[in-house]
Amino acid sequence: MKFVDGCDFSEFSRYLAKLRQYTGIGELYQLKRNLDSGLFHLIVFRENDKIIGHAIWHETTTVEHRKGLPRDKIDRQILEGFIGKNRSFVELHELWLLTRHRGKGYGKQFFNYFEPYVRNKGYEEIVFYAFNPAAVGLCRKRGYKEAYGVKEAGPYGKYDADYVFYLKLKKD
Repeated sequence: MKFVDGCDFSEFSRYLAKLRQYTGIGELYQLKRNLDSGLFHLIVFRENDKIIGHAIWHETTTVEHRKGLPRDKIDRQILEGFIGKNRSFVELHELWLLTRHRGKGYGKQFFNYFEPYVRNKGYEEIVFYAFNPAAVGLCRKRGYKEAYGVKEAGPYGKYDADYVFYLKLKKD
């Protein structure tokens, strides 16, 4: 298994169809636009030259979730408590792995890859909103600081993110 920075969007959209994620044409178009513009960045997990997982990340601030989209009050307070006021950081926006590949240590491998990857790009901090019990456990094992209370409306109207995890990256 290896991690690759980006991939062909038509291949990625076929993989997303397996996840039943970004199912509408408008959602796919917006995702492609965000990736093409550099607002979002994509890392794919590949095994035997097939995509088995992905991560999407972006640079953001404690004030704005994405450029022009302000954070809500609770989210901003949590982030300012971790990072400080009006600071930039990397937000790990999505982390997915096909179900049949879970439980093999790929999440740990991903974080072993991702943390130095973003540090080498000049970033000092990572924030990850997680609700999946395996992701929550992994962040705790890795020493991420945590807060509870932020809820974001998910694609099906339910709340997807309850925990906010923060890591200050170590200098080399």
